[in-house]
Amino acid sequence: MFKMLIPKERVSTVFDIDLEGLYEQGYRGIITDLDNTLVGAKAPLATPELLEWFKKVKEIGFQLIIVSNNQLERVSKFATPLDIQYVHEARKPSNLPFRKAMKMMNLTADQTIVVGDQMLTDVYGGNRLGLFTILVLPIALHDEGWVTRYFNRRVERIALTRLRRLGLWKEEDKE
Repeated sequence: MFKMLIPKERVSTVFDIDLEGLYEQGYRGIITDLDNTLVGAKAPLATPELLEWFKKVKEIGFQLIIVSNNQLERVSKFATPLDIQYVHEARKPSNLPFRKAMKMMNLTADQTIVVGDQMLTDVYGGNRLGLFTILVLPIALHDEGWVTRYFNRRVERIALTRLRRLGLWKEEDKE
């Protein structure tokens, strides 16, 4: 179980992802979380830097879909003005939203990347389907909802302790 929480890659922010390298490896679609991955959990709009990142993603040739456990109002207010497809109330780590996003992009698991800030939802959900998972540091921990803050993050800390003891999470990569 704990090994399923290990992402294929870890970066500080989405801006640190080697998009060109991943495209060269055959990846064509990005499923990304919204809150604390792209923007803070309470930030209503994309930052100018994020808008440039979206532009770069499209120029390289990636398709992009936001898959969020958040409600329709939150996700649509962010994604619709940017003309980005989305899946709301996804219930990650369930397989269904990831499969739905891949179907929307007409891609297979070996062509798809999952980017998110949570091991229990984004990484575990993506790993279960064999997707390339990238864990980013959360943008604004203090803005997280109750379940994320008091359950998911607590379980993540326990999992990280266990992974470190097993030698599966390098100390210099502590986050």
